[in-house]
Amino acid sequence: MGDAKRRKENNSKPEGKRIISWLPLTTTQSEDFVRVSTQGAWIGIGLLVFGWFMVRWIGPSFGWWKIVG
Repeated sequence: MGDAKRRKENNSKPEGKRIISWLPLTTTQSEDFVRVSTQGAWIGIGLLVFGWFMVRWIGPSFGWWKIVG
């Protein structure tokens, strides 16, 4: 076995199965994208709830502003 062939076999990274043959995205990359976007969505929901709680309850209780209506 030649040196170049041996290096090629030892350094090759196993690629995942592609979603579409012409699209350079693997199934593991798509799973990572779904995981990250889901985590980001939950962080956004948490920030929205915290913001509402801050505007509705925390701010008025400290006298920073008053709720009208």
